[in-house]
Amino acid sequence: MRIQRVLALVFTLLASAAPRAADYECVVLLHGLARTSHSMVRLEEALTAEGYEVANVDYPSRKKPIEDLAPLAMERGLSECRRMGPEKIHFVTHSLGGILVRHYLAHVIVPELGRVVMLGPPNQGSEVADEFSAFPGYALINGPAGFQLGTTSTSIPNSLGPVSYPVGVVAGTVSVNLILSLVFDEPNDGKVSLSRARVDGMADFVALPVSHPFIMKNAEAINQTLEFLRNGKFSEQAP
Repeated sequence: MRIQRVLALVFTLLASAAPRAADYECVVLLHGLARTSHSMVRLEEALTAEGYEVANVDYPSRKKPIEDLAPLAMERGLSECRRMGPEKIHFVTHSLGGILVRHYLAHVIVPELGRVVMLGPPNQGSEVADEFSAFPGYALINGPAGFQLGTTSTSIPNSLGPVSYPVGVVAGTVSVNLILSLVFDEPNDGKVSLSRARVDGMADFVALPVSHPFIMKNAEAINQTLEFLRNGKFSEQAP
């Protein structure tokens, strides 16, 4: 009996020490427009706790156009992840970060590419860019990229076409900015409407009662992000 208990203890210790699948995977985090990597820290902590390596990338979102930001941010994240030798590299993005991923992957093949979760992405542009880009101060707050996120057919998001890799989109339905919300005629998160968060070819979509500035810190959005990275789909229990 003592031998059996000792063997059981050994097997338990070995099982707890065994690496999880996530231990061989890295996640690149890309923040949104006019934000910094600090806004993604809560996500970074959740991913690290699940065994993922994480590259939380900072990039000058207000200084350059999307064509320059995409390779700058993506290659910085890929380089950091590749130093860890992962089998897969995933991406989790907020807002503009999702457009940077789409722009880069439309031109560059990433052999280790895993799954992509986009939080509040303006995948079909944003009405806010249409209505407010002519206002004084818009350029100072949003930089060159802010003028490229409109809803016209020639905007950067609408020129990228469908995605051909696993993408899960988490969209918000609550706005904390009553002025910006005036430009929408459907549920929105204060920056992006539900319909314009979608992208052709995506694997899954979920809407949560959360606003654009806080979606990447929301507990349910983080849970759904982890679920998609693990299984390629969102939880059926999502509201």
